[in-house]
Amino acid sequence: MNFILIISDTLRRDHLGCYGNDWISTPNLDALARESIVFDQAHVGSFPTIPHRTDLFTGRYMFTYSDWAPLPRDNVVVAQVLSEAGYLTYFVCDTPHLVRDGFHFDRGFTAWQWIRGQENDRYMTDPEQVHIPCDPEKLRAVTRTITQYLRNVSQRRGEQDYFAPMTMAEAGRWLERNARREPFFLYADTFDPHEPWDPPQHYVDMYDPGYQGEEVIYPIYGPATYLSEAELKHMRALYAGEVTMVDRWVGRLLNRAADLGLLDDTAIIFGTDHGFYLGEHGLTGKVVHLYEEVSHVPLLIRMPGGKGARRCPALVQAPDIMPTMLELAGAPDPGTMHGKSLVHMLEGKDDPVRETAISSWSIIHEPVADALPLDDKNPYKWAEIAWKRKPSTVTDGEWSLICGAQDVRPELYHVPSDPAQAKNVIADQPDQARRLHAAYIAFLESLDTDDKFIAPRRSLSL
Repeated sequence: MNFILIISDTLRRDHLGCYGNDWISTPNLDALARESIVFDQAHVGSFPTIPHRTDLFTGRYMFTYSDWAPLPRDNVVVAQVLSEAGYLTYFVCDTPHLVRDGFHFDRGFTAWQWIRGQENDRYMTDPEQVHIPCDPEKLRAVTRTITQYLRNVSQRRGEQDYFAPMTMAEAGRWLERNARREPFFLYADTFDPHEPWDPPQHYVDMYDPGYQGEEVIYPIYGPATYLSEAELKHMRALYAGEVTMVDRWVGRLLNRAADLGLLDDTAIIFGTDHGFYLGEHGLTGKVVHLYEEVSHVPLLIRMPGGKGARRCPALVQAPDIMPTMLELAGAPDPGTMHGKSLVHMLEGKDDPVRETAISSWSIIHEPVADALPLDDKNPYKWAEIAWKRKPSTVTDGEWSLICGAQDVRPELYHVPSDPAQAKNVIADQPDQARRLHAAYIAFLESLDTDDKFIAPRRSLSL
C-alpha cells in the first residue's frame, strides 16, 4: 500500500474536535478521524522537535542515547528501507531544523523539498527594519528568531503564501505528478502551529474578533505573569487560528488524494511531536515538566478505504510508526527498532504493546545542582534555570509520574480525576509512584541504555 505521513508541529490534542474540543474549527481532521483508528493514548517519546523526528524515522527512542542532533548516520531510517523495497519516497517540509545545518532528515528519500523561511531560517536579509507586534520583552529570541522570521515573511501576499499552505500544496502537486508511480511514501512536515503565530486575520477573528492590543506571537517560555488576561486570550486565539489554518490545508491535501483515487490503497497517518502550554500550570511554552498538554498527543491512522475506523485505548508512541509502516508494506525488519508494530490494532485488536509510555527530554546530560528552585517569577531567569533540567514522564494512561535525576522533584497525578494535573498526590500514593518509577528504570535497561545515564535516576526521593 501507499503511505502519506503528515506531521503538524506543536499541535495540541485537546484543540481538535475529534479529541473533544468544542470551540476550534477542525472539520477536515475530524472527518479524517471518523475514518481512522483514533489513538486515545498516544504519548510523546523523545522530546522535542528533532528528537521526535528521530524516533519517527528510526523507530528508536533517541532520548536514551542522544539529544538534539543530526539524524545519526548509522541509524536505519524508514525512507531507506521503503526505498530499498521499491517505494518512491518524497519528503516536503517547512520545518527548518530537519534539513539545515547538516541535520539530513532527507536521508533515504528519493527526492525532497524544503519550503524556506519558517521560524529562524537564515533566509532573507531585508527589510532591515521590521515591525515587532508587541513589547519585545514579552517575546522569546527577538533578534535571532522574531526579526528573522518577520523578514522571511515580508513578501507574503495571501493565505497561499503561508507555510502550512505552501507545504501541503507542494505535497498535493507531487501527488498529482506521481500518483500512478505506486507504491509511494509521501512525508509532509509543517512547523505550524508552532510559534511564531501569525495566521491570516480571518482565522484570528474566528476566536478573538476586534482585539486591538499587543500580539504576543512567540511568548517567553516560563511563568505567564508578564501577560495580561486579554493578551493571554489573544495568544490562545492566534494559536487556534493556526490550528484551523493547518486543518484547512491538510484537508486540501486529503481532497487531492481523494480526487486522484488514492484513498482505497493508501494509509494516511497524522500526528504531532508535542503540545504547548497556553497558560496551563501558570506557564507559556514547553519547558520543564511534560504535563498532559505537552506529552499527550493526537495520532490518527486511516487504513485504505477507511477500514476498521474506531477509537483505540492502547498506549502508543512515535517509535511505533516505523515498524507499523514496514509491516504494512511487507518490507523487512532491519532489527534496529525499539518500537512495536501497531498493525494488529489497525486490524481491530487491542492487545497492548506496552504497559507504560515514557516521554522524556534527553537523559544523556549531567544533572544540575540539587533541587534548583523554580520559584523566581522573572520569566527569563526562570527559563534559564528550567532549561537545564531534563525530566521524564511515565504514564500507564491513568497515573502519571514526573521524575528524573536528583534535580527533578517527582510529582504524581491521577489523570482521570485530575485532568488539569493540579494536585500532586505523590505523598498520598507512594506505591503508585514507585511502581511507575520501577517501570521507568526497567524500560531504560531494556534498551541497553548506558548505565551512567540511568544511575542518577535509579532513586526516587518521595
